[in-house]
Amino acid sequence: FSFFQERLRYMLVLLLLLHGTDSFYVPGVAPINFHRNDPVEIKAVKLTSSRTQLPYEYYSLPFCQPSKITYKAENLGEVLRGDRIVNTPFQVSMNVEKKCEVLCNFPNKPVVLTVEQSKLIAERIREDYYVHLIADNLPVATRLEFYSNREEEEKKKEKDVQFEHGYRLGFMDGNKFYLHNHLSFILYYHREDVEESQEHTYRVVRFEVIPQSIKLEDLKADEKSMCTLPEATGSAPQEIDPTKENQLLFTYSVHWEESDIKWASRWDTYLTMSDVQIHWFSIINSVVVVFFLSGILSMIIIRTLRKDIANYNKEDDIEDTMEESGWKLVHGDVFRPPQYPMILSSLLGSGIQLFCMILIVIFVAMLGMLSPSSRGALMTTACFLFMFMGVFGGFFAGRLYRTLKGHRWKKGAFCTATLYPGVVFGICFVLNCFIWGKHSSGAVPFPTMVALLCMWFGISLPLVYLGYYFGFRKQPYDNPVRTNQIPRQIPEQRWYMNKFVGILMAGILPFGAMFIELFFIFSAIWENQFYYLFGFLFLVFIILVVSCSQISIVMVYFQLCAEDYRWWWRTFLVSGGSAFYVLIYAVFYFVNKLDIVEFIPSLLYFGYTALMVLSFWLLTGTIGFYAAYMFVRKIYAAVKID
Repeated sequence: FSFFQERLRYMLVLLLLLHGTDSFYVPGVAPINFHRNDPVEIKAVKLTSSRTQLPYEYYSLPFCQPSKITYKAENLGEVLRGDRIVNTPFQVSMNVEKKCEVLCNFPNKPVVLTVEQSKLIAERIREDYYVHLIADNLPVATRLEFYSNREEEEKKKEKDVQFEHGYRLGFMDGNKFYLHNHLSFILYYHREDVEESQEHTYRVVRFEVIPQSIKLEDLKADEKSMCTLPEATGSAPQEIDPTKENQLLFTYSVHWEESDIKWASRWDTYLTMSDVQIHWFSIINSVVVVFFLSGILSMIIIRTLRKDIANYNKEDDIEDTMEESGWKLVHGDVFRPPQYPMILSSLLGSGIQLFCMILIVIFVAMLGMLSPSSRGALMTTACFLFMFMGVFGGFFAGRLYRTLKGHRWKKGAFCTATLYPGVVFGICFVLNCFIWGKHSSGAVPFPTMVALLCMWFGISLPLVYLGYYFGFRKQPYDNPVRTNQIPRQIPEQRWYMNKFVGILMAGILPFGAMFIELFFIFSAIWENQFYYLFGFLFLVFIILVVSCSQISIVMVYFQLCAEDYRWWWRTFLVSGGSAFYVLIYAVFYFVNKLDIVEFIPSLLYFGYTALMVLSFWLLTGTIGFYAAYMFVRKIYAAVKID
């Protein structure tokens, strides 16, 4: 499998990083040097639409095909994304212009689309599909020029240029469908410096397309497959009538331009973001809010705690006669094991696994190792890391299970290795069946599914067992106070101590710190944008960890002050409160930003959203739980208990 080779490469990179060496190899693509007249291969990736969320492979539509179709061997990430990279019949040579050429069939024999094919093309145009091609691993982009709201004088001078990924398959005018059957490729090259005696070498640094719809009668083609394009004003577009057969020609032209852009920065065009200011503003805003709140919370908690501990430790007779109140009262029950300790430790183990995976992925991506040029690398790395982090998940789950007086460690390890991954696999399998039914390339092929299952039971499960074994054998966490034989009665709680109110209150701060970043992540996932701001994401992740920990400590302090010692499950649930807001945000995004109307795309959106929310709840719940557990152990260690 090519993804095993890719994995080995990442392992090497990680090892080099851990050794702290200065030189490390950034996985991606080495530059390809072309000489004049060298062929530049144009490949097709897939067709996508943000309205249906179902990618299709290029030849699912009746485009011109080469004599032999060859698919590129793909890594795990590409397969999961629905990429099916395949060759196309476009003949492009380095720095060789082509005015207009017919792509397939001879000029006197236009391509005939059957009624079925015409219907399919019309449907794809209505669903707003985009075609994605690549040349030298650079995706094709359509240039969009528009005037920004500047002063009138400036308007005349400059237009704002943005790029759209891929090109539109066609367009609608009223109830008529028009197909883009002529592609004008504009490729930019950078001329490399060479010695005088040597031949010039070129590198491809940008790949643009201007799609046009030109009627068959207006494309004047000769016997040599050359054609002449009509004047822009006088031509009619190529209509596709879904009720009858249609005749048309697929044509293309190639234009080369020299560019100052170096090969190293050729992706900048695709990643130009007009929202970097928004990002900085949101990050600074989040940091200020979090640190301000942290300061207030820390001051309140530390001052209150100091007072509490000082009072509790006064050994005056007067104190003894007075009624005790507050969190010291529950010292004999605070470490009483909760219900279902195996499930709790299993969920926390999966949370640790997710935490380690996300931390490493964001960190490695921040160093620029998972750039968009190495397709599918992010997904491949995340899958493998989750498998390998099973050893840490198992260790923490095993140790906690031992602390909670659990005895059946083998069952606990099995539960840790299968509970969360089983839910993920189940939801993905059901969604995959629907995608299969639509014949989309987004469906995970059966061999890949078997490979994923083998990885789960062949890598993840044994590693979780290994970690669990060592965690269970290790000394359990040291609780500073003994647990009483008879559980204490819990007084009636106020309304605001309700679990759901706690979830609502605790979720606001972490969600507020990250919701702008969430918008960009959603755009990347659902609207086929590139996401590359991993430096920002790393900062946001750290802010999230800090805010979850603080909120969790405050909530557990209030709960113990109300003499309710059942904090284990509650802390885990309440700390994950921001996941509830992520769910609400996902619904808001679906209604306001996406144009999805059909049942299966909606099902896919909410299915994947459910997975995201579940994973996010596990992650934030685990962070909050461990913060609260450390806090509880610290405060009870600080008071003298007779």
